[in-house]
Order: sequence, then C-alpha cells, then structure tokens
Amino acid sequence: MNTYKAPLADIRFALYDVLDSEALFARLGFADASRELVDAILDESARFTETVIAPLNRVGDEHGCTLDKATGRVTTPPGFREAYQQFAENGWAGLVSPTEYGGQGLPHTAGVPVKEMIDAANLAWGNFPLLSHGATEALLHHGEDWQKEAFLKPIIEGRWTGTMCLTEPHCGSDLGLLKTRAVPNGDGTYSITGTKIFITAGDHDFTDNIIHLVLARLPDAPAGSKGISMFIVPKVKVNADGSLGEPNAVQCGALEHKMGIHASATCVMNFDGAVGTLIGQPHKGLMAMFTMMNTARLAVGLQGLGLSDRAYQNALRYARDRLQMRALSGAKFPDKAADPIIVHPDVRRMLLTQKALIEGGRLLGYHAASLIDVAIHDPDAEARKRADDLIGFLTPIVKACLTEWSIECTYHAQQCFGGHGYIQEWGMEQLARDARITTLYEGTTGIQALDLMGRKIMQQQGAGLRVFLGMIGEFCTTHADDASLAEFIGPLREIAQEWQALTMQIGQRAMGDADELGAAAWDYLFYSGYAALAYWWARAVAAADASSHPQSLKNAKRETARFYFTRLLPRTRTHAAAIASGAAPLMALDADAFD
Repeated sequence: MNTYKAPLADIRFALYDVLDSEALFARLGFADASRELVDAILDESARFTETVIAPLNRVGDEHGCTLDKATGRVTTPPGFREAYQQFAENGWAGLVSPTEYGGQGLPHTAGVPVKEMIDAANLAWGNFPLLSHGATEALLHHGEDWQKEAFLKPIIEGRWTGTMCLTEPHCGSDLGLLKTRAVPNGDGTYSITGTKIFITAGDHDFTDNIIHLVLARLPDAPAGSKGISMFIVPKVKVNADGSLGEPNAVQCGALEHKMGIHASATCVMNFDGAVGTLIGQPHKGLMAMFTMMNTARLAVGLQGLGLSDRAYQNALRYARDRLQMRALSGAKFPDKAADPIIVHPDVRRMLLTQKALIEGGRLLGYHAASLIDVAIHDPDAEARKRADDLIGFLTPIVKACLTEWSIECTYHAQQCFGGHGYIQEWGMEQLARDARITTLYEGTTGIQALDLMGRKIMQQQGAGLRVFLGMIGEFCTTHADDASLAEFIGPLREIAQEWQALTMQIGQRAMGDADELGAAAWDYLFYSGYAALAYWWARAVAAADASSHPQSLKNAKRETARFYFTRLLPRTRTHAAAIASGAAPLMALDADAFD
C-alpha cells in the first residue's frame, strides 16, 4: 500500500526556478548539460525508481540480507541484484563522474535529484551505490594514475563497487584509537590485518569485486589520528592487466541485525593479512577519509529528504481519503458520511510541517550539492574559494537537519495514519525505522554539531557562515522595496543579525571555557538549519512570483512559506535561549550523581 511518485514538479522548480541551474551549468562549462538532457534524466530516473526499486522496498525489509558463514558471502534480497544490473547497464553509476574514467561527466547538481529519488524509493538498496560514490571521490582526488585506471574505472562503470572501512569495535568517531595494522611486503604492497565494523555494502552479490578503502597504521606511524594511512584492499586481487586474480584475505565475518534498512548489508569485515596498496601519502589517510566522508554526509542528508518526501506523499493521500468526524467549522463534504481528515487543523499542522521541511530542505540540499560544481569548475578562483568555504559550513547542517527532520516527518506521517501507521502493511513504520539510522551513520548529529561549531566556526573563523550571511544580505537588499516579500524580508534580516551575534557570543565564552563550545553546539546547529531554511523559503516565494507557473503553485509556495515563518522558524527562540544558558546547566551535576 505504500507507494512512491517522484516529485518532479518541485524538483524542477528547485533546479530551474530557484537555483537557476541552466545558467550555472553554462557558466561552469557543462555544455552538454542542457535542460532537455537534464529533464530526460529526471524522467528516466523517476521511471526506474518508481517501477524497479520502489516495489522492492518492502521485499528488502522482510527478507533482509543473508550470510553464508562458511564462505563469508552475502546474498541480497530477491530482485536487488537484478535492479543493480539495470542501474549499471544504463550508466547511472557514472552519471556525475569524469568522462576520462568512463563517466558521463554531468554536474553533481544534476545527480542530486536522482539520489533523492533512489533513497525515497528504496533506501537500503540505495546504500550500495552510495558507498561506491564515496570511494570514487577518494580515488579521484587522492589516487595515483595507475590506481584510477585499475580501480576507479570499473567502479564508475558499475562493474565493481566500493566501501569505506573506518570504524573498529573499540573506536568510532575517535579514529586516533584505531588498531588495524599495515605491514610493508617489500614490493610496494602492504599486508592489512584488523577488524572493521558497520561496513555498509562490505559484501554482496551485485558485482564480481568490491574495493575496500581501509584506514590502518604503518609500523612507524605516530600515535593518534596523525598516524593513519589509507589503503586500497580489493576483495579479489587485481592482476596487472586488470583481470581478476585470487581472492584476497578479506571476508565478511558477520552481518549486523538492525532496527531498519534490513536489506543494506552492514558487515563486520575481517582483514587477515589482506594485500593492499597505499592511497595518498603515508600517515595522511584522514585527508582521503574526509573526502569520502563529506561526500557521504551530504548524501545521507539526501536520504533523510527522500524518506521524508515518501512518508509525506502517503500521509497526504491517506488524509484526503480517510473519513473521520466533521470539521469543527461545519461539514466540508456534506454528501459523505464524514469529512476527510485533511480538513482538521491538527492534521494540516502535521502535513504543512512536512511540506515546509521537505521543500525547504530540498533547496538547502540541492544548493549544497551545486557548490561542489562551483568549487571545482568555476573559472573565478575567488568564487571557487567561497563555494569551498560554504560547502564545508553547510555539510554538517545538511546532514544533521535533513536526517533529524526525517524522523519528525515520518513521525507526523505515522500520526496522520493513526493506528494504521503502526501496521506493517501500510509501510509507514518501515520508513520511520529506516529514518533513524540516517541520524547515526556517517557521524551522529552530535558529531555534526561539533564539526560545525568547532571546525567550521572556530578553526575556520566562520568563513562559510560569512558567505551565507552575505547571500542573505544581498537578497534582502535586492528585495528591500518589494512589498510582496516584506513579510519575509524583515524576519530574515533579524534572524541573520541574531545568527551572527550568537556566533560571536559563543566564541567569546569559549575563550574562557572550552566546554561552552560543546554546550552550544547542538542548539547552534539547529538554529543554523532553521535560519538557512528561512532564506530558502523567502527565495522560493520570490522565484515563484517571478515565474510563469500557475497561480496555484505561487499561492502554495507563499502559504507554505508563511506557515514556516510563523510556525517553525520560532523554534530558533528555544535554541537561542538554550545557547544563552551556557555550559553550567549541563556540566554542574557531578558524573557520579547520575543514577
């Protein structure tokens, strides 16, 4: 009963009307990325996700992955492998990868809607190509030419897949505790020994080979995170001519039994002297890791967006069909036994909350992805620098907010269904379970908050924030005399001023007590997310008014923006008050007093 329909109208509104991607692609030199081509990609992606992988979503949840412990081989649910074969054969794996390595060379901005559709249709299935994309980025930016030829091309073609092997049983985000060892073999290769956990797509039956990117320590490595190197460790050894050789000494030892994403293979990977090659410089593995991680964090934010949208679609359809009581202001459908529940204010509150967070979040996420294209391809060096600063600032916001909002949105969707929201056949409980993991992997929400506050604000002196505040200031100045936007411009100016003031206050307090950073980080993260969405909703109204779209769309954007500014943006008041309270309420209680 749970279905998915790609939201092509709003995707196109975001790409063309708000972000003006046609002009962006032309400026960046993507001559082939015409609107005609991008529209064709969107249409075909919608077809593939709606008809091929969306029907497998419940199948995957019910069957999950299975492990043959004797061989260490993982089998995915029925239909998953065949769907991946279609995905690879049709070129989706290399959509945004460089043409010199077999990709199609399209901008990242054009690939983002495809990613959203995949995750909305079938999050667990989407995890398999997601990890390949992270490995692709690491190899592109840090691999040697021969490594790109040997490993990158087959991944981009979809013949092989990739993984990130970072976490160990005793260490998660604190990689300085990492123990996996890499011993030189004397021939330019290394023997990798250790155990990694939570490895998404660590083993599966999609492809003949899997390329693991593994963090490990060399014998002469200094202690802590500065002594970590990264290695390419294939599941099957690769001969000099690119053909497959013998199996490597790497095997899946166990599959994790999870709350959700049952069809995503979450593996314990054992490396027992597996042969690997160094990628990048010795002891500089964290550079390659952050290349993968930042790509993955933006991608996981899109997972949250996709789940939210699918939940909203089904809740909206149910709210229009489900008859229950009469409207408080009198019957709206007197010819029926009762009114559909969409007439009730509280149901509208839940639906509008979802709509506002999804459509605003789509602009936030798509814009962040477009910055990747700008940072790489813009002919102006200063524009590239601004984009790089801004994407670093926005990455933790996109990852944390879009995933935490997916929990809120799937919760509201379940509430719209009432008791049916808890029943398996309606599919809403699966979306709620799957949403939970998005706030955890690739760095918990708390880790994103610390990254934003500690690295992007303090260490980088708020470079990305200054760029974003500049965007807000420019928009407000441009529309200062636009009476139709006055209800949004005033509050947006105020929130930008407070955002800047809060940032300075936290920094000043942290000079006297470092705990002030950690105490403010979570609330600062969400304050930033709601402030960013205010900007994008104001932009959306302006873009809709200036467009040739029907008046119904213009009205819908304006009314949703009003709802956001009056009902959701005030959440910043709570976050600002919590920030102002400082670290004392959190740190005063002695650790032994928790009981």
